[in-house]
Amino acid sequence: VQLQAFGGGLVQAGGFLRLSCAAFGNIFSINTMGWYRQAPGKQRELVAVITDGDSINYADSVKGRFTISRDNAKNTVYLQMNSLKPEDTAVYYCNVDGYYSDLVSFGSWGEGTLVTVSS
Repeated sequence: VQLQAFGGGLVQAGGFLRLSCAAFGNIFSINTMGWYRQAPGKQRELVAVITDGDSINYADSVKGRFTISRDNAKNTVYLQMNSLKPEDTAVYYCNVDGYYSDLVSFGSWGEGTLVTVSS
């Protein structure tokens, strides 16, 4: 399964961006879709995840500012990021797990999209 992410860029503090990530391949079903980020010199961390039952978890640092959603018909996950802060600057990666049409499980990472928030 290939993941294609869009929406990163440069924005001023207080601004907003919307990331999207679409999964392509011989997919039977998708379980969890999520966003992670990695800032320079830091480990990759969870930002938000959403399950196929629409259960959602957010990192404490983004609660109230970011919203994750998914469109199952398009195999796409979105991350609406509002009130962005310089500390949100990072490469954002999408992650998807599920099953191929032959019911073999998969887990895939996107290549990452850079979000830069200027102060």
